[in-house]
Amino acid sequence: MILLGLGLLSLLLYVVFRRQDRRMLRNGVALVVGVLLVLAGTLDLLWEEIPALQWLLAKAILLALAGMLLLGVFLIVNGITMARREGRSLGNLLSLLAGLGIFVSPLAVINLLNAGTHLAVVTVPLAVLIFFGVGYLGLVFLIFLTYAVIYGRTRNKTRPAAVVVLGSQLIEGRVPPLLASRLDRALDIYRQTPEPKPLLIPSGGQGEDESRSEGEGMAEYLIDHGADPSHIIAETRAANTEQNLRFSVPIYDDAVRRGAAQPGPLLVATSNYHVLRAALLARRLKLDAEVVGARTAGYYVPSAFLREFAAILRGHVFLHALLFAPFIALAVYFFVIFLG
Repeated sequence: MILLGLGLLSLLLYVVFRRQDRRMLRNGVALVVGVLLVLAGTLDLLWEEIPALQWLLAKAILLALAGMLLLGVFLIVNGITMARREGRSLGNLLSLLAGLGIFVSPLAVINLLNAGTHLAVVTVPLAVLIFFGVGYLGLVFLIFLTYAVIYGRTRNKTRPAAVVVLGSQLIEGRVPPLLASRLDRALDIYRQTPEPKPLLIPSGGQGEDESRSEGEGMAEYLIDHGADPSHIIAETRAANTEQNLRFSVPIYDDAVRRGAAQPGPLLVATSNYHVLRAALLARRLKLDAEVVGARTAGYYVPSAFLREFAAILRGHVFLHALLFAPFIALAVYFFVIFLG
């Protein structure tokens, strides 16, 4: 009963947090923890009442293990596909590494625990760190992925005063498919918004391997696909997502002062895998802006979500170190026990 009560409380917190601000990862924490606790509490209540439940749970565990193996195979195949199509950078190999980790980590834990008592002072603490480290990363990724999908699929009913389109690399000075999908998403919003039309701000600077700025190429694409040139102001200095947002806001504010744009909320258009991190950044920058996503090629999505997850982890290193500290303490405890 306690687990069920805590789960329902967590789900209530999710509703409260989400109404306060949709652009917070704590919403996903409350949702996933709430669902897990409700499931655990329900099983606890019905465990003795329904004997068949034990058999069903065992079957569910076996299916989950089989699903993990299939996921590992899928990620490895996807990683190979990414390497062939996009190159062998670390970011493109993340799905391959994750897939290998699914197979290697349990084998490593088993081998370390079976290494013998003479090595236990090292192998047992290491096994503890690997076991809980993989479990922790898996849970955090589940929270991130769940809320990223929910946030990305939530309909935004706000009438935007401006749409900021986040840039990505131009290929030979032209807009590639991934960037085109973001621009098409912005154009859909632009066309569906009644007069006065929102200001379009394509944002992106010029990389070393680009012949012109991303903002220029994106503005050209928007005009070629029907947007009024008077409704477009390109931002041409940004080198990352945070700069996209920081540098676009003064452009919008200046347009409002000149009467070229209406005051109101902003909408940010990016790829679906990038939506949650962009929303978290917009909130951190205290912008009145929500984020919408555009579809991405299926083979690209797994590695892209893993890159976003890694970026969010890097942005909260201290917090995750603090949350993982009890497991480090447990490993140290085993080290001291076997050392003595």
